Amino acid sequence: MKRWIGAASVALMAFAAVPAQAADKVVLMLNWYVYGEHAPFYYGKAKGIYAAEGIELEIQEGRGSAATTQAVAAKTADFGYVDVPTMMRAAIKGAPVVATGVLLQTSPMSAMGFADKNIRKPEDIKGKTVAITPADSMTQIWPLFLKKTGLKESDFKTVAGDGQTKLNAVINGQADLLLGYVMDQSMKIKDATGKDVFPIKFADYGINMVSSGIIANVDYVKANADIVRRFMSATTKAVEAAEKEPKAAAQAILDANPKGGKIDTLTQGFELTIPLYRTAETKGKRPFQVTDQNMTDSVNLMVEYGGLDAKAKENPKAFYTNDYLPKSGS
Repeated sequence: MKRWIGAASVALMAFAAVPAQAADKVVLMLNWYVYGEHAPFYYGKAKGIYAAEGIELEIQEGRGSAATTQAVAAKTADFGYVDVPTMMRAAIKGAPVVATGVLLQTSPMSAMGFADKNIRKPEDIKGKTVAITPADSMTQIWPLFLKKTGLKESDFKTVAGDGQTKLNAVINGQADLLLGYVMDQSMKIKDATGKDVFPIKFADYGINMVSSGIIANVDYVKANADIVRRFMSATTKAVEAAEKEPKAAAQAILDANPKGGKIDTLTQGFELTIPLYRTAETKGKRPFQVTDQNMTDSVNLMVEYGGLDAKAKENPKAFYTNDYLPKSGS
């Protein structure tokens, strides 16, 4: 009996000495400096959603979707959160990247100005000055907006500059509107001035294309299928949790980065993002479940107006996969 107890004790001690399996370290690089749209990632990390999937998440700010796409292609970041059409332009030129989930399935593009100027519809843009950033994604799609709404470039004036110059033009009254995202530039203007902004959304006038999503290196996905599945499962759950608690999700940004903005505009910016997660076709589905038709339509628009090589139309499915997303209820 004594020998049995001794053997059992040794076995228990050996079992206790086996360390718990270490979490997989994963780097997610954002598309830009942190703003409200990014709340789910910080909330998911703060609430232990990623940890529960065995993932130790590091979130890095980005310097534009093109730069983040390059980082993922070079494997200096495991995942990127980027403008998917920007990723398409890189992929068609040979960058080994693919979207493993498309989160914003309705375009956030808009022409926006101070609400007190009462510029509420395309007709109101006539005679006004619009600030643009040449060659950015919104400026490329702008001619389609004009076509859809019956506007001509001679109906208004334009001023051009980089992203900050564009913001300053509206803030300082040198322009009446700028081309921007409903949950991004509008909040920056409100932070700077305290004044509300009204966006004329491109999507309201028949221009619907995907926007932000998660991307990964093609080789990384093949070699780390289990990590990709767990990461997309955690991110799906993080988005769902954040949707239910927008202010708490926004606060998670500030808890991680106290200089990341102001709680009111971070919350409002995130709340403006939530309606972009789904289309009429994906209304009852979990986040990231983009449809083939939405992606095909987006590719076609990008070929015609966004500088995407025409050969992209041959196989739109090459740019994305839903294979690593969790099933309904899981």
